[in-house]
Amino acid sequence: MANALQELVKIRLEQQGWSYGDVARRGGIPRSTVHHLATAERVTRMPQQGTLEGLARGLELPLDSVRRAAAEACGIHLYFEEPADTATADPEVATLIASVQRLSVADRRHVTALIESLLRSTSDNGHLR
Repeated sequence: MANALQELVKIRLEQQGWSYGDVARRGGIPRSTVHHLATAERVTRMPQQGTLEGLARGLELPLDSVRRAAAEACGIHLYFEEPADTATADPEVATLIASVQRLSVADRRHVTALIESLLRSTSDNGHLR
């Protein structure tokens, strides 16, 4: 069964009649990278931002669509506060938020308590960001 990133690449290649090399040239990334992301059964870690940007350029798709598919292929679900078209979310924040889903219920409670404590501390000191 194909993962979300494989499906995205496969569908786009079929729609446009492109090869891995076509996508790589347009995106400015190695063909081997495109091939790996399109054929790897499981993506073990989130690709670097530059790779995602190159893949998005090469596929002529919005970066957020490629980022979401890559995250899902890694078992991470990204959430954005704004609609996908206008999202300018910090990738580090998105990855942290999505990673919480992989924690146990008890560990999520600990993370929630930590965040609430940090926010209270920051707010009490007048440094709310």
